[in-house]
Amino acid sequence: MDLIPLPPHSLRIGQVLDFSLRDAEGKLLIARGQVLSDSPLVQALIQRGAWVQAHETKDYQRALAHKVDTMMHQGATLGAIARAQTSYRPERGGAAVPQVSDQAAWADLQLRGHALLREPRAEDFLPRFQTLQQEMLARVQQQTDAALMLLIFESSQDFQHYSARHALLSLLLCELCARQLGWAEDLRLVLGQAALSMNISISALQDRLAGRDERPSEAHRAVLLGHGDRSAELLRTLGVHDSLWLQIVRLHHEAGPGPLAARSVPEQMARVLRRVDLYGARLSPRRSRKALSGAQAARAVYLDELQQPDEAGAALIKAVGLYPPGSLVRLANGEVGVVAKRGHSANEPLVAALLGKSGAPLSEPVPRDTRLASQAIAASLAPHELKLLVNMERLLKLY
Repeated sequence: MDLIPLPPHSLRIGQVLDFSLRDAEGKLLIARGQVLSDSPLVQALIQRGAWVQAHETKDYQRALAHKVDTMMHQGATLGAIARAQTSYRPERGGAAVPQVSDQAAWADLQLRGHALLREPRAEDFLPRFQTLQQEMLARVQQQTDAALMLLIFESSQDFQHYSARHALLSLLLCELCARQLGWAEDLRLVLGQAALSMNISISALQDRLAGRDERPSEAHRAVLLGHGDRSAELLRTLGVHDSLWLQIVRLHHEAGPGPLAARSVPEQMARVLRRVDLYGARLSPRRSRKALSGAQAARAVYLDELQQPDEAGAALIKAVGLYPPGSLVRLANGEVGVVAKRGHSANEPLVAALLGKSGAPLSEPVPRDTRLASQAIAASLAPHELKLLVNMERLLKLY
C-alpha cells in the first residue's frame, strides 16, 4: 500500500473527505466521504497529520493519465498499458497533500458555514468567520463563473442547509454587485461580512422552515421580521465591534426603495444586501414553494417595491446577467441546458446543453454560444422543470 503523509493542520473540522484517512500502517481511520466531526480522534489527526493512499490524490491521477497518454502515443499494447496502470508509482519529491474536487471544496465551505451559523461560540467565532470568508473570496477570485454556477444551481435543487447556502450565495452576489457599483475593497469586505452573518440569529429557524410543507405562521413571521436587530446584537456578543458591519446587518430588512446616492453609506450597503437577499431567496426552493427561474428572479430584483427600476437590483443583474450561471434555459433549437458562464451581454451567456432536441440526455454537456440565432435563449426555466440528475463535476470541467 503506497501511503502519503498529510502534514499537520491540513485538515479542518467540518471538512468533507475526498480521500480516506489512515494510520502509518495503512489501517483505515475515517472513510472517504465522511465529515470530520469535532471529536478527540479528529483533533489528534489535525494536530499530527494522517496518511492517505497515493491513488486517491489528484496528483497521482494526473501523473498516471500522463503516463498512459504517453504510452498510447508511443504505440504500446493494451496489455502493457494495463500493467503500467497496475504497477505505476509516480516519483515524488516530498509529501503531497490530496486535493479535493471543486464540488467537494464548496461542500466543505457550506458545512463549515452551517456549523458556524448554527452554533457560534464567542471564543473562536471571529477567526473561523474570517477564514471562511477569505477562502470563499479566494475561490470567487479564481473562478467566478464556476462559483456562481455551482452555488446557484445547488441552491435551486435542495433546501437542506438552506441558511448556510443562502449566506454563501449572498456573500458572492454582494461581492459582484459591489464591484459593479465601483465600491472600494474595504467596503466590499464589510458588505460580505454582513451578507454572511445577516441571518445568524434565525439560522436554525430558517433551516426548519425550509423543510416544512406549511408556510411560516404569524409567530414565525414576527420572529423573522425583527431578526436584523437580533443578529446585530448576537454578533456583538460574539466579538464583532465594527459599527458599519453591525449597522448593515441591523438595517438590511429596513432599507426601502429609492436612489442610493442620497443615503448614508450604511443605508446604501444595507439596500444592496436587501436586494441580494431577495434575489437569492427567489432562486432557492423551500418545501412549501418552488424556486423561480433565473429571469423571474432577475425581474423581481430589478423592480423595487414600487415597481420602479431599482439601482441596486440593476447593478446586480449587470453583474450576474439576466440568466445567471447555474440557472436553466431552453434554446431556440429545442435543447435544454444550464448557464455555464456569463457572456459579454446580460442575455447572451455560454450555455452547456444537457438535453437534446428530442428531450433525451446528452452523453456530455455541450457548450452552446447563445449569440448565434440557432442557439439563442428561447426561455428561462425554473429548476423543477429539469428532470435530470446533473453531474456538476462534468460541468466544472468546462472551465
